[in-house]
Amino acid sequence: MKKVLILTGDAAEALEVFYPLYRLREEGYDVKVATPGRRVLQTVVHDMEPNVMETYTEKLGYKLEVDMNLKDVNPEEFDALFLPGGRAPEYVRTHQKALDIVRHFFERNKPVATLCHGPQLLVAAGVVKGRRVSAFFVLKPDIEMAGGEYVDGVVVDGNLVSGRAWPDLPEIMREFLKLLRR
Repeated sequence: MKKVLILTGDAAEALEVFYPLYRLREEGYDVKVATPGRRVLQTVVHDMEPNVMETYTEKLGYKLEVDMNLKDVNPEEFDALFLPGGRAPEYVRTHQKALDIVRHFFERNKPVATLCHGPQLLVAAGVVKGRRVSAFFVLKPDIEMAGGEYVDGVVVDGNLVSGRAWPDLPEIMREFLKLLRR
């Protein structure tokens, strides 16, 4: 049975954690959620409310008991990586172990999926150069400064599937599952 690591942290977008978690389990994959320290992950819910803000609003979301601490992750034990967005990547990327894990998956050409602010981890790990990457639109400058090409929509570039935000999840998961089945 293939194993998939979801690497995230507090303030991850709820849909971007739960949708892949349950969709991958539904397909029979062994999925583990790892965070930098907490045993219970606090997710958040982001909504676009044009009459309220030009960007997005944030509310507390569901909680999830995590499987493991980031420091205990051995990336050799996993076949694929999923990086949710939300605000979690802002601080998860400050952990060297997280960056080492991301690099491991790229160096070995293992499937990686990400969306929203998840590509902040890709930029921090130095794996964006020469790649086509999608993300929440505010990351366009970060991706381009890191040598990547920003794409406004779901894109597959080799082992990487990326998208803009949770409305892209059906297409992201469809493409990610294709990579996992190879």
